[in-house]
Amino acid sequence: MKNRLEPSFSKMKWKLFLLGFFKIPMLFFVRPKLITIDSRNVQIRINLRRRTKNHLNSMYFGALAVGADVAAGIHAFYFAEKYGKKISFSFKSMNVQFIKRAESSIDFTCNQGELIEKIILESDSEKQRKNQLIEVKAINDKQEIVAEFTLELSVKVL
Repeated sequence: MKNRLEPSFSKMKWKLFLLGFFKIPMLFFVRPKLITIDSRNVQIRINLRRRTKNHLNSMYFGALAVGADVAAGIHAFYFAEKYGKKISFSFKSMNVQFIKRAESSIDFTCNQGELIEKIILESDSEKQRKNQLIEVKAINDKQEIVAEFTLELSVKVL
């Protein structure tokens, strides 16, 4: 597969906005912010506000799930853009361990970009769907881990 230039931060930020506006309205409602992205790491922030709070004034489970989804999924878009490929991806399963209540804005970090890139390249060369477990951590403003997600990413290069 031809290796192109790494997609710019602003381009990936714009793609996230367009995805939420046109394809996945929940993203537009929750408004996750792309903080950093490169071939290894992604950081997404979801602010604690009226739209993302539950009745206990902590972040609602659905908002936490959106953050984990975006943190793992944006890497797939990143590598599709990098290699000029069209991909189909989804999440087959999710396992989450809640460690403490998310009572502030939450940063979702995924540092498994190399693994995601590997399965995209394998899917392209073998012309079949590939599955991989991806880990995402949710961290509060005090740098404490509030949740750990394991999502099963399913990717096929079209």
